[in-house]
Amino acid sequence: MSAAIRPPEGPASERRAPEVISLGCRLNIAESESIRALLAGERNIVVVNSCAVTAEAVRHTRQAIRKARRLRPDARLLVTGCAAEIEREQIAAMPEVDGLIANGRKLDPRAWNVPARPAQVTPAHTRAFVAVQNGCDHACTFCVIPQGRGASHSLPVPGVLREVERHLDQGAREVVLTGVDVTSWGHDLPGQPPLGSLVRAILNRFPRLRRLRMSSLDGVEIDPELFELLAGEPRVMPHLHLSLQHGHDLILKRMKRRHLRADAVRLAERLRARRPDIAIGADLIAGFPTEDETMHAANLSIVGELGIVHGHVFPYSPRPGTPAARMPQLDKATVRRRAAALRAEVDKVRRPWLAELVGRPLSVLAEIGGVGHAGNFAQVRVPAGTPPGAIVTVTPSVVEGGLLR
Repeated sequence: MSAAIRPPEGPASERRAPEVISLGCRLNIAESESIRALLAGERNIVVVNSCAVTAEAVRHTRQAIRKARRLRPDARLLVTGCAAEIEREQIAAMPEVDGLIANGRKLDPRAWNVPARPAQVTPAHTRAFVAVQNGCDHACTFCVIPQGRGASHSLPVPGVLREVERHLDQGAREVVLTGVDVTSWGHDLPGQPPLGSLVRAILNRFPRLRRLRMSSLDGVEIDPELFELLAGEPRVMPHLHLSLQHGHDLILKRMKRRHLRADAVRLAERLRARRPDIAIGADLIAGFPTEDETMHAANLSIVGELGIVHGHVFPYSPRPGTPAARMPQLDKATVRRRAAALRAEVDKVRRPWLAELVGRPLSVLAEIGGVGHAGNFAQVRVPAGTPPGAIVTVTPSVVEGGLLR
């Protein structure tokens, strides 16, 4: 989790334009762009779109609020997002905060006391995040997000197509479909259409869209059509990020996840058999309550068995009101040590994967700062002078600092 807080630039009048600071997930990034559009024309407002997925995320939220106040002492500072919902009293009590906006209303102009304007979302990056789903109907024992986001609800196909078209018209070259539980998209719509049908509708409607990427997916809910698109559609990027969480079946059951280890292994094997260049990423939690050394070893070994090259490792932290917070807890030093071991295991798999990409032509979307991402989400240094938004073919010759050059 990170927050991009920029120091003021230019004359004071320019510094008073609204600023939106986004923490946490890709869904928050997409929503922050919409908030920025809602507040266009307003002055002297800073919004912190917060995250509460872990205790560390809440700490980052507090840090972002304090830093924003230091940088913009005269601004009206408003907080929205999951932390503002789940830890409402604590966030509201911070002296830096002028007000809270309910998470469920943060895209409603009335909540900000601004007039409704035609939606004009300018992508902050060459990659655009489109929120197709929000909320969650599941009850994972470690997760506090349903408290902050509510029940699962889907953006119908026409709304998704409008959002994608808007981003494409404004120059985005890659679209990422995001949400809290993306694979539950459609469950609340008439006929319960599967996510694969939405992806197919986007590709059919927009031949000019060259790169479509999926955010974190629940592997057991990948429908047959989505599997076929991941396995064989060139415009769907060869990159699957799994909401995996752990590599031991008993811990997965105690988390109330809907998959077992073997399910994830079979999915990765089936995809690689069809698309050998697909890159696997995963969310992994270290130090879940009751995790013993054998369970931790299984968590480490799933990294190599799946070939996880993009790992998001979270040290477990108890979240208020969740069943896991009432389970026997591990000491913090053990949790930190196991998280470090998981990160090292991902790095051990990632390094030879990057080395294998040396000498291979890669299609790379150039971004700000002279870098970009290949379809498999490897980060690549692009040739000097390549404009952001260009899609270029790069043949890397070396790996330096985790970056292909």
